[in-house]
Amino acid sequence: MQYLKKIRNAILVESILLVSLYSVFMTDILKEGIGVEQTQAIEVGSVGEREYIKWVDFNVSYEALCEAYRWDVETYEETLEDKDAVHVGWIELLAYTAARHGGEFPSGTVSEIARTAEKLKTGETTMQELTGDMKYYAYYLEAYRAVLGGFVGEYEIQKETEEGGVEWKKCYGLKAFSPIAKGFEYSDYDDFGAARSYGYSRPHLGHDMVGQIGTPVVAIESGYVEAIGWNQYGGWRLGIRSFDGKRYYYYAHLRQNFPYYKGLEEGSVVTAGQVIGYMGHTGYSKTENVNNIKVVHLHWGLQLIFDESQKEGNNEIWIDCYNLTRFLYKNRSETAKDAETKEWYRIYEMKDPAVEKYMEGKKEKGSL
Repeated sequence: MQYLKKIRNAILVESILLVSLYSVFMTDILKEGIGVEQTQAIEVGSVGEREYIKWVDFNVSYEALCEAYRWDVETYEETLEDKDAVHVGWIELLAYTAARHGGEFPSGTVSEIARTAEKLKTGETTMQELTGDMKYYAYYLEAYRAVLGGFVGEYEIQKETEEGGVEWKKCYGLKAFSPIAKGFEYSDYDDFGAARSYGYSRPHLGHDMVGQIGTPVVAIESGYVEAIGWNQYGGWRLGIRSFDGKRYYYYAHLRQNFPYYKGLEEGSVVTAGQVIGYMGHTGYSKTENVNNIKVVHLHWGLQLIFDESQKEGNNEIWIDCYNLTRFLYKNRSETAKDAETKEWYRIYEMKDPAVEKYMEGKKEKGSL
């Protein structure tokens, strides 16, 4: 018995040593940013000879979004003063991190992003060198560009002067907005994938923001109205497509009788931060203008489109917008109410180069 007891103790000690060595090894990997690209299931479809992404799980944390964005803006500003400075793109940072961790953003990701950005900024390495042997980096880069492509960039916006007037100011940074206007509170939680039963059993493919009837809803990104009118599931709803065609923003359950901002119609061009409609609880009815939704809220969804065959049907890609909603809270459009028309409108206008480029393209094609 004593002999067996000694053997058991020896095995226990050896196991503890092995676990300790493994823990130290993994800690060093995380500290130094050395890792092995994680494997993951990636679905790619094809049309003829052209392949396209068939599915995207967008699991980027709020903290990771903020950290990558901070490095993007700070390094961009440095390039304005020093032409040799390196601009570190936030989408590239996020795609690299995702490729390392199989699309997940575990604890320690924020500090990992900071270390990577610092190495890129100082010229210690380049993104091409970091990702040269990564099998899935290109996938995550394309997927994340599809999600975030219209969020950050150059723009001009009106700012109030000390004298009380308004002047135009050139800016770089977040040019996408929270879908709820500034000053209007709401409550929400991560409800993506929750069960829905009206019509048929299905998952909830969007994000609900609970508030008051008539709360101004604003365009998250600049684009054009692709769908407007009644839908038995979404009630009075709007569908706005980004100019690059990759993103379809869906705003649903808008207000009964007065759902949209005046003049909006299919084909209308909207600028990020512009009032587009009003919160309500319409929907769940084949009959138009019915309030069959129990709770007043805005449902907004983001569909990714890599091929037009994905627009409707079994190949639709909708992503979890909860962390995006938290991130967009950084930029809320300030609005005021017109006493005569009862319409809300943005106080400070914005010039988005994406809008100007789109309108110029339409002129050249003779469609204006």
